[in-house]
Amino acid sequence: MATQTVTKRAGLPSVFDDFFRPWKDWASDFYGVHALTVPAVNVTEDKESYRLSMAAPGLKKSDFKIELEGELLTISAETETEKEEKSGKYSRQEYNYSSFSRSFHLPEGVSKDKIDAHYDDGVLKIRLPKNEDSKKNGRNMEIPVK
Repeated sequence: MATQTVTKRAGLPSVFDDFFRPWKDWASDFYGVHALTVPAVNVTEDKESYRLSMAAPGLKKSDFKIELEGELLTISAETETEKEEKSGKYSRQEYNYSSFSRSFHLPEGVSKDKIDAHYDDGVLKIRLPKNEDSKKNGRNMEIPVK
């Protein structure tokens, strides 16, 4: 199973990651947000299925959108928060919008009709059961998060 979006390569990209790290850390400390953060995904395989685990704390089940288009599984989420503070003669209003998207090419042998997703304790878990007949199943669908 291969990821389509965020990948690290040896050489220059990691050098640039290390170069910009102090500024990212400073922005995180100063603004309280993590710029350009995409949740890491663990992929495991056993005899029965592939399993994806994504750490995404602070989200709700309804924030996630999981879509399957042909052989491409896309996991995305969007959140928007608004905070308003009034005290005396001044007022402060802050908005925060964050989103991410990760896409994966499914390996052969995944039963697309039986894919399920659960979100518990800040971890999104997606189970991709194996099935030899899955190559014939090419329709698009959306997977609900339970």
